[in-house]
Amino acid sequence: MTQPFLWKDVPSSDELFLYAPPFGFRGLEHKVEELLNQLPDSGSVPPLGLGPDACQRCVVVGNGGVLRGLELGPLIDQYDVIIRLNSGPLGEFSGDVGNRTSIRMSYPEGSPLYWVDTDPHALFVAVVYKGVDISWTSAMVNKRSVSLWDWMFFWQKVPDRIPLEPHQFRLLNPHVIRETALDLLKYPPPTGGLWGRSQKVPTIGVSALDLASLLCDEVSLAGFGYNLSQEGAPLHYYDQLPMSAMLQQRSHSVDKETGLLRALIAGGAVADLTGGVHCSFCS
Repeated sequence: MTQPFLWKDVPSSDELFLYAPPFGFRGLEHKVEELLNQLPDSGSVPPLGLGPDACQRCVVVGNGGVLRGLELGPLIDQYDVIIRLNSGPLGEFSGDVGNRTSIRMSYPEGSPLYWVDTDPHALFVAVVYKGVDISWTSAMVNKRSVSLWDWMFFWQKVPDRIPLEPHQFRLLNPHVIRETALDLLKYPPPTGGLWGRSQKVPTIGVSALDLASLLCDEVSLAGFGYNLSQEGAPLHYYDQLPMSAMLQQRSHSVDKETGLLRALIAGGAVADLTGGVHCSFCS
């Protein structure tokens, strides 16, 4: 079984450094060791949700516009582990998306510029897509500024502070990304240990699904599904960005991911609470 997070007291396998991010940490051995030394030991943190001996239910809350107006917030809050993605806000949207957060899974450019989770038990799970993401995560854990050199490698503004304590940070095992890409989506492996520009990468949503399968016995999705035939429909529940914006994405394969999700939902392995991918409760 894949360990979903990396810990300083659990030895790292050589496989961890075979590939560059996001498949591994090749060339980043020192930075990874430095970051892990700032994080807690695996045995010093409380169990996530109900703990490993209970039947645990996960919901991965996407940011899809399909969530708007469904008032699923109270249902979402009943799950044992609630995984949220990137900067998806709560607050005024809590009626549709809930108030509780177990995990906010993100990378620097996707993280909320202003922290939105009031749940005292919330964890930030850092996903590393490039080397500078490790440096940024270290800066957030240590509550220090990101270096001017590192700022040059971000493609949009990133937070300069995540108001959590060190024991609330986790580093995602890149094997979760690798497993999602190679085993679930059947993407070809990268060549030469490098992640090429033409290589497809999984969205953080599908990667979160794989993470949820490692943490829970039952997995549900909410706010997933891209209907590219409705180009004017809202892409997110919290803004007016149209669905057509996904057509500009070159690093993700929407068709491949939709096919995977439909197969999992139709087969009963995963439940779709909003019916945005495969609606079993629609007429």
